Amino acid sequence: MEEVDIALIKKRSIKGIFALTYRTFAIQVIGFSANFVLTIFLSPEVFGIYFVVTAVIAFLTYFSDVGLAAALIQKKENISEEDLRTTFTIQQGLVISISLIALISSSFVKDFYKLDSDGVFLFQALVISFFLSSLKTIPSIILERELKFEKLVIPQIAETLVFNVIAVFMAMQGFGVASFSIAVLARGVIGLVLIYIISPWKIGLGFSGSAARKLLSYGIPFQANSFIALLKDDLFIVYLGKVLPLAQVGYIGFAQKWAYTPLRLIMDNMIKITFPSFSRLQENRNLLGKAVEKSIFSSAFVIFPLIAGLITLSPYFIKIIPKYEKWEPALLSLAFFSLNACLSSISTPLTNALNAIGKIKITLYLMIFWTVATWLITPLMIFLLGFNGVALSSFIISLSVFLVVILVKKYIIFSLYSLIYPFFSALIMTAILFILMNVFPTTIFTIVAGVVLGAIIYTVLMFSFARKIILADIKLIKENVFKK
Repeated sequence: MEEVDIALIKKRSIKGIFALTYRTFAIQVIGFSANFVLTIFLSPEVFGIYFVVTAVIAFLTYFSDVGLAAALIQKKENISEEDLRTTFTIQQGLVISISLIALISSSFVKDFYKLDSDGVFLFQALVISFFLSSLKTIPSIILERELKFEKLVIPQIAETLVFNVIAVFMAMQGFGVASFSIAVLARGVIGLVLIYIISPWKIGLGFSGSAARKLLSYGIPFQANSFIALLKDDLFIVYLGKVLPLAQVGYIGFAQKWAYTPLRLIMDNMIKITFPSFSRLQENRNLLGKAVEKSIFSSAFVIFPLIAGLITLSPYFIKIIPKYEKWEPALLSLAFFSLNACLSSISTPLTNALNAIGKIKITLYLMIFWTVATWLITPLMIFLLGFNGVALSSFIISLSVFLVVILVKKYIIFSLYSLIYPFFSALIMTAILFILMNVFPTTIFTIVAGVVLGAIIYTVLMFSFARKIILADIKLIKENVFKK
């Protein structure tokens, strides 16, 4: 029975990674294209407002769950209807309370950030979207527990299409910040409707003290971890909106968004799949170690060359794209955030594995360390280097990945040796592209040719260095995705 279970977990996990990454790639293309258009028609100040107000809502989101969703996914035993209704009841009590407080506080937010009426409307739209999103939690948990990730991407595709089409259309019509407000509301409604069509669950209230205690014993430390991450990231953005001009916050948001795009494209999908998969394998540490190695290599295989290409070619893109010169001050931040993303592609799967085996307190201590470091180092870097200090400090802190590796090795046997292949392949690709881009004139043709050539160089190098690993992975995909 154990072999059957492991085979099923492997099949669904690999199929989920393939399907979710493949389909989400289409979503990222949509988002990439829309963001490109938006950065042409909208000013850095508008992006700064959206960046800050979104961070405020993200801050509120962390109080809406107390880790119950993660506890249901990580739970070794089967989940019951009692577990689901208890989770839903607690969550909705928190969400409704937070939403009401946020709406009542709209005038305070307006005065604090000196927002106009459109900025306030954006804040209120995000609060409503926050409530709608909370209603999707239980159907999503059911799909994740069953490792049916290919279904989860359907609402995500629809939400992305609706949000970006509306935002781009309204931005082109000159609506400014209001472009985001209408898009956010439409996204919330379409996502809610679709998730209940795909994963029906009869909404109902209920409460079990025993179920709540068991779930909260894992959920509270998990949410404490997330809350501290909030203090490190989103709350710090709120702080930046107060101490830096909104235009400079816009530069930071621009750099961070593009630098983290490869991470969001690969890592978000990887984490969504590997957390429940690792949780199902937590009693088999040998197999878990192999799964951790495979997840890190797979993410690095894609993320390393994308980051290398982004750092190398972004200065040339800015030169030739109309109205894009305004983003040139963000290039240094883009480079440091990109290096952070490379190291995060290693540390994130490792902390995810710790959470999956129940070592939530270790990740909590790590998050406390990263948060304290952020609030101590970043203000100093801002004082020395201006807004670019934010990205530099994030890179310095990300070097603590070596500490994460040491901690995880105490519980899981794994190796990072295979990372040398994508690292050196991306490094060689970068060197060749840098030389060629400085030899030939900067035109759209040379940039496109550089992208294509970089992909070819990297692929050839990887097949030269890691042919056996890649062929084994291809075989694994064929066996678990294409064979019925």
